[in-house]
Amino acid sequence: MDKRSVLRAFFRFVNRFIVVPAFRSGWGRIISNSLTGDIMVLRIAGRKTGKIRYTPVSYARIGPNIYCYQGKETKGQWYLNLLANPDVEVLLPTGRFSGHGEEVNDTAEKLKAIRQILLGSGLNRSMYGFDPKVTPDEVVRERIGDIPVVRIRLDPMKPGSLSQA
Repeated sequence: MDKRSVLRAFFRFVNRFIVVPAFRSGWGRIISNSLTGDIMVLRIAGRKTGKIRYTPVSYARIGPNIYCYQGKETKGQWYLNLLANPDVEVLLPTGRFSGHGEEVNDTAEKLKAIRQILLGSGLNRSMYGFDPKVTPDEVVRERIGDIPVVRIRLDPMKPGSLSQA
């Protein structure tokens, strides 16, 4: 087993047995902090089975929307599930909210969102080899390439939405 496989198995274990249960129990504030970064859990229906899946991801809140990104691996299951079933539940450190996810296609919006996500990523903030606070836009665009960014529009009409909080 190579180093990457071991690391993925470790994070899969931590996510399944620590991060997701903590958020589901209302203890997300312990997991999402200045060291680990701003973390939320997405509750998404599987695109093939319809089975409910929980996935921890880094996020940023910009205005009324929540943003997250897929990362370098564009075939992530949560991302493909979200594209197929965009109605999601967002488990933030402050509570649960309903929303609708969609990929961001606007370059300026994507750039702003990825900077905010990375700024809130705790110790992983420079994971792409640049400081998101001071690096010029063209360098950020080059480094993140075609990494998908997702905007989640929270539903103000459903109980538990941020607009009612």
